[in-house]
Amino acid sequence: MDVDAVVGPMGWATRAQVLERISARTLSTRVTSGRLVRLGPGVLATPAAAGRWHVRVAAALAGRRGAASHGTALALWELVAPPAGPVHVTVEDSRSARGTAGVVLHRNSRALADRRRVDGLPVTSVERSLVDAWGAAGPPSRADVRAAAITAVRRRLCRPGDLGRELRSSTRLAGRAELAALVGLLADGCRSELEIWGCLQVLRAPGMPPFVQQVPVRVGAQVFVFDAAYEEAMLAVEMDGAAWHGSSSRREADIRRDSLVATLGGQTLRYSYRRLTTDPDGCRRDVLAVYRARRRLLGGDRVR
Repeated sequence: MDVDAVVGPMGWATRAQVLERISARTLSTRVTSGRLVRLGPGVLATPAAAGRWHVRVAAALAGRRGAASHGTALALWELVAPPAGPVHVTVEDSRSARGTAGVVLHRNSRALADRRRVDGLPVTSVERSLVDAWGAAGPPSRADVRAAAITAVRRRLCRPGDLGRELRSSTRLAGRAELAALVGLLADGCRSELEIWGCLQVLRAPGMPPFVQQVPVRVGAQVFVFDAAYEEAMLAVEMDGAAWHGSSSRREADIRRDSLVATLGGQTLRYSYRRLTTDPDGCRRDVLAVYRARRRLLGGDRVR
């Protein structure tokens, strides 16, 4: 029987499954000749499948009551690239935490409580995966986990409140204060590193008026969401990252959006990544000057 037929369409199978199709002697011969590869205790794969990251994760989970976790889970959620190094699996407290070559086992009483399934594999929740990966020695790096947290909230894979609750249960987490600060910014409405920069370095600077973030505005049948807004001045501030707003079609869409908002009497200030990060003082002066002018225009005569 061909090795592909022995292990099935996934390219891997447990030893028990293989022995349903071939004898133990034939199995030993095929392993010795390299036509089958042992991925772990009781798990075999074809040489081609053995090199695939997803197969290594599936093999690490085979026969274990647990879930892929830490950076492995983030990769399954497509929030980071598949990291180099061992596969991380979390099992219940009552289980042995002795891993094998290429597998790191973690014990946690909630290993099964928050399991999800991604591509047919058990995996910890997004918020749990983020907190676990943040406190672990990478890969992925802490910068990658930070970016993953921002992306997860923006994609609505989890909410800032979910992250906050998970963080509160991890009192001994390394770098906990830094992650808590990030969660706070996400809860306030920041959805990118550029928005975080603009919020901290420009909009929250001393002397700046209070603002709100992620403000929805309806114009006819369309709803636009602004990065930040001063509602009393009908003034919006957009922080345009090059990756999203750099194309000509995207710029045209932004112009059309700003024109539609202007029909309601609103005004939009747009700042590029370069302008925000190289001239925050100038950005603050611009925002404050336009804010004051619009307050006077709209009847807030006491604004100076």
